[in-house]
Amino acid sequence: MKDPNYYADLYNVYGKKPKKIRVLDSTLREGEQHPGVSFTVKQRIQIAWMLDYFGVDQIEISPIVSDDHKEAVKTIIKQGLKADIVSHGRALKEDIDVSLSCDAKWCAAYLGISDIHLKDKLRITRDQAMERAVGTVEYAKSHGLKIRFTVEDGSRADPEFLLKICRAIEEAGVDRISVPDTVGILRPVGMYNFVKKVREAVDTPLDAHVHNDIGFALANAFAACDAGVDQIHTTIDGIGERTGIPSLAEVSVALTYLYKSPNDFRLDMLQDLSRLIEEYTSIRPYDSKPIVGTSAYKHKAGTHLAAILRNPAAYEPIPPRVVGNRRRIVFGELAGKTGASYLMSILGLEKNDESAKLVAQGLKNLRMGDLIELPLEDKLEKKIINDEKREKPKEK
Repeated sequence: MKDPNYYADLYNVYGKKPKKIRVLDSTLREGEQHPGVSFTVKQRIQIAWMLDYFGVDQIEISPIVSDDHKEAVKTIIKQGLKADIVSHGRALKEDIDVSLSCDAKWCAAYLGISDIHLKDKLRITRDQAMERAVGTVEYAKSHGLKIRFTVEDGSRADPEFLLKICRAIEEAGVDRISVPDTVGILRPVGMYNFVKKVREAVDTPLDAHVHNDIGFALANAFAACDAGVDQIHTTIDGIGERTGIPSLAEVSVALTYLYKSPNDFRLDMLQDLSRLIEEYTSIRPYDSKPIVGTSAYKHKAGTHLAAILRNPAAYEPIPPRVVGNRRRIVFGELAGKTGASYLMSILGLEKNDESAKLVAQGLKNLRMGDLIELPLEDKLEKKIINDEKREKPKEK
């Protein structure tokens, strides 16, 4: 039998050599902008270590926020992690100086370029914004830093000014340009068109930083990749300003399975990373959150249970163990004969079709919703398979 996802892969369409799409994780910067979130220095260091071991390409943190943040940046940089540590700040020379004082090799600067940001936040003209952007990049490069520049609120900026400033900072030597949908206002096709304009104007590598205000962040991140971006910004569980940005779990799994990107992620750490953030912030991912949610691998409906017990791939595109999660089955009024038979097997009861039907009907008649939830461990799967083999009548 072909791989269960074989025909779906035909629709997804892959090139002969899939593009490598990188991941920058901003849990230590964007993530700390989530209401109520504040990590200690030790927690930041542990999160950085785990993200690096997981396999992200860059880790972003801002030393300008406080002395504690600056201490964390210095300490994390000294660890010699494989991932680049990106020291984040404003498009100001004094913020670049802070990055230099931390011995950073990478820095990031942001500057709002939409009319509303220029007029009501920064209170500067377009010419002043251009001067500040170019000056910041030139200053960073003259001091030996690599720099990513974020054209903040670029999706709502005048396209002509957006492209003008991108060309100018490219000429100044910028290493990466982040094209953000700062308030999450774009549809995926809009994000594609936005990025495509920038991609056609400059050769500098591009990042996508997209917000989830209307729920399109993940879709927009990958629309940006289709248009020419080669790095996505994430946080663990998608925490961040307002409704956050794409989740590391969803992005990394999509890159691995849907984009075939040659990353080296340790996907089995995803559940542990999610639990770590829950422990440090008390933010619990909602039950049905993809990949790491407690319901991501729960099966309840009778026909689903019947299929899962024979072959989990019938309703699971990716095995739970791969991402550090667990498969669970729920027994209650939706359970069918197969589920009831399985429950009887676990309890050591003698079972046959008639008994299983009666148990299933009994669960329905109780009308009490979900009654029992059990993890479907390997040993239990093997038990039911062996039981079925013993009960299967021999062919004549």
